[in-house]
Amino acid sequence: MITLKALGALLDYPTPELQSALDEVEQAIGEERAIPAAELEGVNVFIERLRRSDIMDAQEYWIGLFDRSKRLALHLYEHSHGESRDRGQAMVNLALIYRMNGFELDAAEMPDYLPLFLEFLSVIPEVHARRYLTDAIEIIEALRIRLEERHSTYAALLGALVTLAHREADDAEVEAILASEPEDPKDLQELDREWAEDPVDFTAGSALKDCSYSGDSVRSRAAQLARAGA
Repeated sequence: MITLKALGALLDYPTPELQSALDEVEQAIGEERAIPAAELEGVNVFIERLRRSDIMDAQEYWIGLFDRSKRLALHLYEHSHGESRDRGQAMVNLALIYRMNGFELDAAEMPDYLPLFLEFLSVIPEVHARRYLTDAIEIIEALRIRLEERHSTYAALLGALVTLAHREADDAEVEAILASEPEDPKDLQELDREWAEDPVDFTAGSALKDCSYSGDSVRSRAAQLARAGA
């Protein structure tokens, strides 16, 4: 589903290359007709605003939203696992699912980064893509609500994603996500301290070197994930 890749590109850090490709992005989304008309209008408004923006202003705005706020982080497991130890294993499992579908990660890429996740979904069968998207729908809806609170046009992109899932988000689960996350840091120094962590490498082999799965058990676990997902 090309719409998922297009929405992921729009959510990612804005670049001159993306800005110059907006006509193609808009055309691809319109031709696929996966997004309902009401939500499509909001996406088109976002595209037009980005088209007319100074790229440096657009980049500064994106950084202010997504890089300086854990409550708006585009890393899915930041919202579902936080700082718990389960987060690392969830990342390894997701990276395995990517690889079993022929989708390789670069060393610096985090598998739960939403634009990357959407790119992966765009290359697997639609039925599986919608199911994986549904698994993350409460997080996506929580992000949409937070962006709407800030009157950000990025909220339209999350709203469009919500319509592509198999079901609506569970209100109680969304409220739990919104209520459980800490307040944003007061300054950049505090933010740097909160984000400081050891680098994680998810390339083939290295992603599993410190994992409890190894050898035949890795292949068995990967096969189970592949059968369960795609």
